[in-house]
Amino acid sequence: MVMLRHFTGKLLFTLCTFISLPFSAARAQQQAQPAAAPVYPRVAGYVGILHPIVTFSNEGTTTNFDSYYVVGLPTGINIWKSSKIGFSAEFVPLIRAEKGTSKMANFLFHPGILVTLAPGLTFAGRAAFETAGRYGFTPVLNKIVKKNKNSGYFVAVPVPFRFGNGHPASVTVGFQFGITF
Repeated sequence: MVMLRHFTGKLLFTLCTFISLPFSAARAQQQAQPAAAPVYPRVAGYVGILHPIVTFSNEGTTTNFDSYYVVGLPTGINIWKSSKIGFSAEFVPLIRAEKGTSKMANFLFHPGILVTLAPGLTFAGRAAFETAGRYGFTPVLNKIVKKNKNSGYFVAVPVPFRFGNGHPASVTVGFQFGITF
């Protein structure tokens, strides 16, 4: 009886090992494989908050937060052709608060090209078309500061150059932060 139990136990152990071997091998192979490379084209979206900090023109220097406050709420779609280059379309309503009242003061359409400079660091060269009648271009440096599995937090420094609508040419330095997904 003891002999039969020992034989049955060995047989059961051998059978279980034989059946589980393919599953174990597949799991080991799966763990040994590197993470899958992203497939291109790849689409990513983002939302953020934009604060123009200071504007320089022939009319003088103006700063946000002084006698008024302007905030932008950029929303965009990035279409990456490869890991190095892509296209972006950004839409930015700008709200101005001044003397106890606020209004949407401008809407910006901001298409452009994306170029990866280093892992997590991107240059965006954008054209700019504003409902306020101004136009121009905006170089932007963007840095991912925290990357998660399905999202990332970023900070950016946009430097808008604007022309037209009866105003002198101007350049602004801004600060933007947000989340990409």
